[in-house]
Amino acid sequence: MFGNRWLSRALRSRPGFRRVGMRQTGRHRAALVAGVGAASLMLTVSGCAGFGNLGNQPGVTTITLASVNNPQMQDLATLLPEFEKAHPDIKVNVIMMEENDLRNATTKDVATRGGQYDVMTVGAYEVPMWGRNGWLTDLTAKAKADPSYDVDDFFKPVQQSVSYDNKIYAAPFYGESSFLMYRKDLFQKAGLTMPAHPTWQQVAQLAAKLKDPSQDRAGICLRGKPGWGEQFAPLTTVVNTFGGQWYNMSWDAQVNKPGFSNAVNFYVNTIKQSGERDPASFGFTECLNLFQQGRAAMWYDATSAAGTLETKGSPVAGKVGYVSAPVVKTKESGWLWTWNLAINSLSKHQQADWEFVKWATSKQYEQLVGQQLGWARVPPGTRQSLYANPQYQQASSAFAGLTAQTLRSVDPTHPGVDPQPWTGIQFVGIPEFQDVGNQTSQQIANTFSGGESVADALDKGQQIAQIAGDTQKREAGK
Repeated sequence: MFGNRWLSRALRSRPGFRRVGMRQTGRHRAALVAGVGAASLMLTVSGCAGFGNLGNQPGVTTITLASVNNPQMQDLATLLPEFEKAHPDIKVNVIMMEENDLRNATTKDVATRGGQYDVMTVGAYEVPMWGRNGWLTDLTAKAKADPSYDVDDFFKPVQQSVSYDNKIYAAPFYGESSFLMYRKDLFQKAGLTMPAHPTWQQVAQLAAKLKDPSQDRAGICLRGKPGWGEQFAPLTTVVNTFGGQWYNMSWDAQVNKPGFSNAVNFYVNTIKQSGERDPASFGFTECLNLFQQGRAAMWYDATSAAGTLETKGSPVAGKVGYVSAPVVKTKESGWLWTWNLAINSLSKHQQADWEFVKWATSKQYEQLVGQQLGWARVPPGTRQSLYANPQYQQASSAFAGLTAQTLRSVDPTHPGVDPQPWTGIQFVGIPEFQDVGNQTSQQIANTFSGGESVADALDKGQQIAQIAGDTQKREAGK
């Protein structure tokens, strides 16, 4: 079984490995990460649903993309015929997976040097570490050699999030922070007003008033699904603004300390009192569906969700308001994250891979999405030029300004009350954090059903986190 503890050992066994503290990066899923058997089954099933015209035609190169199954990547799969029309010698097979499954499958593949995927959707957490270990292709020369690609158009924090040692190891597909989304019509009907900069206490009070069991409507949807990139994406921002953190400057775990504990108790209680049913099964995609179906009055999550909510045909288009991420002790509490396209260094189709990656992350691709699918659905948060585009400004007027403002104002070096020895808002930039976050999130998920108290869950999380903290102490002492 290749769990994430094994991964941490694999990372450290690489020649010349040293801890990557995410110093150059800025910053997004149903149980603990599965082992090889489960992952293989999932891939076999997913492979049957791949996109692209597959086959072994003479002169045609088929590349395989492992992709997260979020709306932006689904749009990419829909538009693949346009790429293949312009590149008749390249076919793309897209294997869609839920975020937790994607991370497990791609991490195992690169760490064992399996070479199953040519191109992978990877997050800001993975890129610097995987680039450092030689698992990803250095794209610096290719990206800078093509003036039309315009590397300098990427927001600086976004470009930093895909770099290690001043080299670019992935191409940004979209970037995001987080904000609070709410149904303006429901607030008006209830005679309630949403503050532009709400506190979490205000949000909890509003959620309690807006919950309506007779309409099967939650007051708010908050992710409860286990996973460091699922539950802990929003929850860690709550921890930060409550004054908690995963570790102090000495790498002593703080998981059962007051700041962390107060935040988790608040989060769990808010979900139990006013949130969705069966919260342990709700991640980004499930909350998106619930909110879009009109079955949640509020939703705190990624800014990238707004494009889907406002797209033509969405049941809630024009009905949603957007405000800054709720706070308690900090001025801001949004996150910073990028989803990116990276090329496996073992791929035998490097040039074809780059042609696809360049197309999917180009200004021309943004234009294609805007023209064919609607400007609100253009992948946001990577290119500065998008926010100067009049068509995008008009289509995304409800959320674009706040998205850009939030991306500029977040501070991944000091997102909470106290200083931290890593760079990152909703994650800790060490190899062991996948295991720490996944295991601790499972403990917290157990509290939703009453099977475990929050205090007991956090005590277990403290022990899990301290093992990784002790590893950092040893590394620092070398």
